[in-house]
Amino acid sequence: MSATRKPLSSHRRIVIKIGSALLVDQQTGLKTAWLDAICADIAALKARDIDVLVVSSGAIALGRTVLKLPSGALKLEESQAAAAVGQIALARAWSESLSSDSIVAGQILLTLGDTEERRRYLNARATINQLLRIGAIPIINENDTVATSEIRYGDNDRLAARVATMTGADLLVLLSDIDGLYTAPPHLDPDARFLDSIAAITPEIEAMAGGAASELSRGGMRTKIDAGKIATSAGCAMIIASGKPDHPLRAIEQGTRSSWFAPSATPVTARKTWIAGHLQPAGELVVDRGAVTALGSGKSLLPAGVVSVAGNFHRGDTLAIFDADGREIARGLASYDAEEARQIAGRKSAEIESILGYPGRAAMVHRDDMVMAAATGRKKADLDSREEAAHA
Repeated sequence: MSATRKPLSSHRRIVIKIGSALLVDQQTGLKTAWLDAICADIAALKARDIDVLVVSSGAIALGRTVLKLPSGALKLEESQAAAAVGQIALARAWSESLSSDSIVAGQILLTLGDTEERRRYLNARATINQLLRIGAIPIINENDTVATSEIRYGDNDRLAARVATMTGADLLVLLSDIDGLYTAPPHLDPDARFLDSIAAITPEIEAMAGGAASELSRGGMRTKIDAGKIATSAGCAMIIASGKPDHPLRAIEQGTRSSWFAPSATPVTARKTWIAGHLQPAGELVVDRGAVTALGSGKSLLPAGVVSVAGNFHRGDTLAIFDADGREIARGLASYDAEEARQIAGRKSAEIESILGYPGRAAMVHRDDMVMAAATGRKKADLDSREEAAHA
């Protein structure tokens, strides 16, 4: 993979994520002129035989303006009602704007299970690829009418990254109200330094991420960095750029300031990309020092190296694997249900049959079903706090 930034026109397949604040004004509703401008940008890319997919926020924001709901936090049922109204209006707006360039739009609404469960993931990918083959532009959003805090992406940055890896895109563009990554949140620190290129997402890069900057946005720089880890590990480059000006894609092509994240030089396979990109692992394993060394050398995780088991998971579910310091070192698919995993944790593989009553697999997580975290620096406490926030 190239370690240098390439122009948009040199990419084969681009996923573009658009934040709510770019599309919707809290007072007046849909920003029609801006939408027409970016659709013209998309048409220009498509004219160069580039596949374009759009992950569009804005359904709830648009729905609340149509319904004239008051500003401030909405109750769950109010958000879902706003999404039901907004999804229709948003899809119509995209369809009408793209049709001016004779482009057909296709709406796809995804839930968390559509990317976390393998069969549904493959089905969603097949639908998107078919739309691209027939020349349509997929307009993708989370299905907020049925999503709850427990079963949602929570932001469209990570959804866009999952779509990018699902479809084999080679570039993900995150358009929002900030023009890239800074060493600190620029609205809080006047000395924050802008970063033009990021070769790898290290713990230091993660520490630079701040919170959400807009009332309409659920995300923030932290979710964009999470999206970057998902995308770049699969060999997909990522750009964070401001979408505020008209024709934001044209502006990127002309060299406007943006942050570019290099794709991994050794991207994981498609199946392992799916494993690594899971947003909500079903369970957690803590392993000892010997197991950390073994996993680092490419070996499977044996029951003997497992110190503790958490979660109510089933065989085939995705597990997060942590070292004794609480640092996530890998993700993989469980070879056993949670209760069986607890029974054999810390025991030798030769004892599995006598404990469970059947031979079973020698590994708790097989190396073919595992992907290493590759120095993400993510701590178990980070995951716990994020989960608590999602349920708040």
